Amino acid sequence: MFLPRRRPTTRSPAGWWILPSLPLALFILLPLAALVWRASPRMVLQHLQDPAVTQAIFLSLRTSVAATVLAALLGTPLAYLLARRHLPGWRLLETLLDLPLVLPPAVAGVALLMAFGRRGIAGIYLANAGLELTFTAVAVVLAQLFVASPFFLRAAMLGFSAVDEELAQAAALDGAGEWALFRHVILPLSRPALLGGAVLSWARALGEFGATIIFAGNLPGRTQTMPLAIYLGFELDLDVALTLSVILLGISFLVLVSVRSLPFEER
Repeated sequence: MFLPRRRPTTRSPAGWWILPSLPLALFILLPLAALVWRASPRMVLQHLQDPAVTQAIFLSLRTSVAATVLAALLGTPLAYLLARRHLPGWRLLETLLDLPLVLPPAVAGVALLMAFGRRGIAGIYLANAGLELTFTAVAVVLAQLFVASPFFLRAAMLGFSAVDEELAQAAALDGAGEWALFRHVILPLSRPALLGGAVLSWARALGEFGATIIFAGNLPGRTQTMPLAIYLGFELDLDVALTLSVILLGISFLVLVSVRSLPFEER
């Protein structure tokens, strides 16, 4: 989980700490550099003209944006409730809502299938109503929402809980109701955290693989997102996999840069 970086109060020379710091830094940076080095700009531009590649890109963008919007709309009231109102068993509920962060993606896909598949707990009733979710774009959105929403929830809860209680009490004394207090006081002060959570949630949704392939399948032009196209391209055409990998790498880099540039309050 990304948190605002605390600036050190004092700076000291790096000294001999540089040498033991190099192995892990090189281990992380070397594969990234190798990926960029192998994917030439000419190759990337060439494969961007491939209909299968463009379909995977646009499908990923549409579904990840939809999942992020749903995470924000549905997650904001839940995060506010957990951050500002201590309910019975709220710590257990927080733990359960955080589970998708550490749950293996394949397990998430099986869980979604057992819940919303044709023979799932809720899927039976959906099937009787003529609604099929599996192997559709809706299933892609649900898979992305399941694994990405905890990022927004966690960031929103941190933002809401960081609002000074005295400000809320002062607004309440001035006659502000619950909705006015949330809209005019808490929401503006929590906006950087909400934006950061939404960006991280979108990035996680964009890179979702395991739950999607189990719950939605890997159907080109229908449910094949960029990570799934990379998986298929690695078996059929490595250049396609490299092209999509570089695109996702660039998006991930821009996401982290944008989150770090948000005006988080230093604590």
